Amino acid sequence: MPSASVQVSSAVLRLARDLRTTLDQRFAPLGLTSQQAGLLIHVFTGQAAAKGLAELLGTDSAGMTRLLDRLQAKGYLVRSPDRSDRRAVLVELTDVGVELIPQLPGIFEQAAADLLRGMDPDHVGVVVEAMLANLQSPAPRPPQEAAGGRPRRRTPAGGG
Repeated sequence: MPSASVQVSSAVLRLARDLRTTLDQRFAPLGLTSQQAGLLIHVFTGQAAAKGLAELLGTDSAGMTRLLDRLQAKGYLVRSPDRSDRRAVLVELTDVGVELIPQLPGIFEQAAADLLRGMDPDHVGVVVEAMLANLQSPAPRPPQEAAGGRPRRRTPAGGG
C-alpha cells in the first residue's frame, strides 16, 4: 500500500484532472475549453504578449500557437507583431471576444464554489500554497542520492 504522502499526491493529481474536466464540460456550451477561457480573460485584463500568456497558462510556444489559432479561427482574437520586438506576438480581443467575457468568470467562480463547498477557502489556500512552496524548494537529499547513486548498505566487518 502506498504511503500517506503518495496517496495525497495521487489525490491532488486526480483533483487537478477532475477539476479541468469539470471546467471543460461547463465551458463546452460556449465552444471553449477552460484553457481557452482563461486565455481570453487574461487578454481582457491586459496580458497581451503571447509569451506571457503561455507562462500564465503553463504551456509552451507550440501549445500557445494552437490555442491562439483556434481562438482566432472562432473570431475571438487577433494577433499582431510586437513593434518593439519582431520575435514577439501581441494578442487582442475582437468585439466578439469582448462580448463573450462577461460569461466566463462566473463559470470559474461556480466551479471553485463547488470544489470548496463545506471548506474554509482560506485554510485550503494556505495548505495548497505550502505544498507548492515545498515543490519549489525540495528538502535536501543525502549526498549519494543527490549525485544519482543509492545510499550504501553497510555490511558487518569481515562478513560479506
